[in-house]
Amino acid sequence: MQLYATELMGAETYDDQGNFVGRVREFFIEPADQSNRIARFLLSRGRFQPLVARHDQVATVAPGTIRLNCSERALELYQPNEGWLAVRKDLLDQQIIDTKGRKVVRVNDVDLTEQRNNGNVELRLTQVDVGLPGAVRRLLQGVLSPSMVRKLQRSLPQRAIRWEFVNLIEPDPLRRVKLRITHEKLEDLHPADLAEIMESLSAAERQGIIASLDEEMAGKVLAELDERLTTQIVEKLDPEKAADILEEMAPDAAADLLAELPKETSEELLEEMPGQEAEDVRELLAFDRSTAGGMMNTDFVFIGETATRDEVLEWMRTQDLNFDVLDTIVLLDTSAQFSGIVPVARLLLSAPDQSLMDLKLEPLLSVPANADESEVFELFDKYNLRTLTVVDDHQRPIGTIAVDDVVSRLVAK
Repeated sequence: MQLYATELMGAETYDDQGNFVGRVREFFIEPADQSNRIARFLLSRGRFQPLVARHDQVATVAPGTIRLNCSERALELYQPNEGWLAVRKDLLDQQIIDTKGRKVVRVNDVDLTEQRNNGNVELRLTQVDVGLPGAVRRLLQGVLSPSMVRKLQRSLPQRAIRWEFVNLIEPDPLRRVKLRITHEKLEDLHPADLAEIMESLSAAERQGIIASLDEEMAGKVLAELDERLTTQIVEKLDPEKAADILEEMAPDAAADLLAELPKETSEELLEEMPGQEAEDVRELLAFDRSTAGGMMNTDFVFIGETATRDEVLEWMRTQDLNFDVLDTIVLLDTSAQFSGIVPVARLLLSAPDQSLMDLKLEPLLSVPANADESEVFELFDKYNLRTLTVVDDHQRPIGTIAVDDVVSRLVAK
């Protein structure tokens, strides 16, 4: 039988002799035991101390009525427990993350199903109602009978999320652990989707999510967030945690983030970072953000132009490269000066012994670090570039600018 949380809130509860025990004021899930089972019912009656009925003490459940398989004396006195997830307090009217729909929604009701187990009835939470039917049930609770409410809601459009696609938002790290709330499902989302979701949350909720993600995912999400929100989050993080996240970010993204922080905070985080990563970021911070140097990423792949395709591929297999963003290889001549670029796609489709010198794109394009961003935008537009190399005074490559960096800068204007 399909039941709803709203139909059970206030339900009259009777013991095995038919004596009235109390009304349901709350029911709880114990995530550490069963992630979707209603484990306990909180019953209250007048001035008496509230009682708790376990799931194995429930004989039958119907809208508005619960019957137990034991006497009132067998019930426990209620003691609050942070490891219990309260349906009314923690779910109804609360914001949750729909990981399948990649959005934040508000819970109007909870759908439950019955399961028979050794002569008693267990209720399992199957999905949360975030549509109009749940809102109508809440509005008409106690006004009309459950049967009338069910009849009215049949014609309304359904909108529900299966429980396994729900990610709860719990900013308190200690309670999050007790409730076994993880963010593994969130880490399956694209960082841009998760960043958009987080912009709909409160500051405490954003903080809780970032603090529970692994450093790599947290860095990707921070790079997608609005700068104002990013600085708020990082300033409240433990410095060691913040430095670990910055270490996982691309140097240009880390530099952009640190540039928005107060100088003393920025220096503290740089001190926490490993030497080489901190040095890369410091070099970028020295450039004006409106120049090519302020837009470039110093983490790029460069290879001698005389190497062959097979030599390059063999070398790449031995390196710890971020293949998600590896689009172009920068070429050096015998004087270590910039001599061109080769798209990875062109490299893969070439002959095994073909030299990279023969694969490079024309014309040869680069900009100095002090070039104004408007010059960078013009080159990307004129030549439909995906990557532009930044060189020093000796024509040595010191970084690259990717098209997504250009798009982000233009969108921000």
